[in-house]
Amino acid sequence: MKFREGLKLALQALWANKLRSILTLIGMTISVASVIMVITLVQGADKYVSTKLTGYGADVFTVTRMPGVIMTAEEWMKFQKRKILHVDDYEAIQTGCTDCSEVGIYFGKNTNVHANGHSATDVEVRGFSESMFSLQNINVAEGRALTQADIDHGTHNAVIGADIVDNIMTNGDAIGKELRVDGVPYTIVGVGERIGKTLGRSQDNWVTVPYTTYLHTYGIDNNNSPDIYARAKPGPDTMERAQDEVRVLMRSRRHNMVGQPDDFELTTNDTFLQIWHQIAGLFAIVVVGLAAISLVVGGVVIMNIMLVSVSERTREIGVRKALGAKQKDVRLQFLIESTILATIGGALGVAGGIGVGLLITLVVGFPTAVSIGAIILGILLASSVGIFFGVYPATKAAKLDPIVALRAEM
Repeated sequence: MKFREGLKLALQALWANKLRSILTLIGMTISVASVIMVITLVQGADKYVSTKLTGYGADVFTVTRMPGVIMTAEEWMKFQKRKILHVDDYEAIQTGCTDCSEVGIYFGKNTNVHANGHSATDVEVRGFSESMFSLQNINVAEGRALTQADIDHGTHNAVIGADIVDNIMTNGDAIGKELRVDGVPYTIVGVGERIGKTLGRSQDNWVTVPYTTYLHTYGIDNNNSPDIYARAKPGPDTMERAQDEVRVLMRSRRHNMVGQPDDFELTTNDTFLQIWHQIAGLFAIVVVGLAAISLVVGGVVIMNIMLVSVSERTREIGVRKALGAKQKDVRLQFLIESTILATIGGALGVAGGIGVGLLITLVVGFPTAVSIGAIILGILLASSVGIFFGVYPATKAAKLDPIVALRAEM
């Protein structure tokens, strides 16, 4: 039997049993959709993290008290025992790092902000040096950023995020208006460029004030250690030299003995990318596990439905074999049926998985990324599952004795 004839017979059989075919499609569609949805979310998160970190610049590094990722409670307790950083450390790096073109300091905490009888909660209040806008690639859409004069004089000027304008400022007009942060009044001199949501959390819900004013208001304690940012000068090997200079300065200031590990963290974008890739690798293992389970479930559904089809069409198989059909002809027809069901279900699952991923992005802001490779992989896996789990029903149908099959009840 030619493949074209087998395909025609398979399509006719599937069309004749629409409900059974639809139920089979649903099983495979759900299986593939779950896999594609997870893949798009993981790829989206990976793309976002890589882009975000790269956006800070490969020439920027940070000095912090605590590492960016803490995996265990024991590590957290260990790092909590470290001494906090101070403004003196920032000033020492600013003057002592000859291979640094910019150095900045960052403080941060979450609090409530009020203006015009309205309030915004869980707002990140940032204490910045003037260079932090450049170091963190923060663009000002309206007004101006903080200046060295704001830092030197500890002014009560503030730059705010777009969410603050949307939530508590009337008519969207913010420049020159007053807002209160923990009861302290500030004059708005700039509005940051809108960024949007990431991983369900808005990136525009912030107020930035001079770090000198921040310290005057909140002080510094064990839970409020600053982060120090530095940008290496352009040129070959300046990044390594700048980091070495800063490490020597910090170890000297914190009295780290020779052979003793650093009691601070010096990290670059590559450091965070390596950590993220380790986390993404764990996600990949989970994805593989989910894919295996989901596709096995979909394959079992196809196999069971095809076995039911063989039982219902026993007499038809007997007639075909009595008319000269060979075992390979019957086997081919049933394999084509299972492969068609799996492939169509896979295509619908790919569309459904992408759709659900995009819906999650729309609702909670979790990033997604759709790759052609994932689409092709989803359809190929579905087809492979259809062939693999269709072999047993097809073989069972092919081995039916034509005499016994002809005696079967219609």
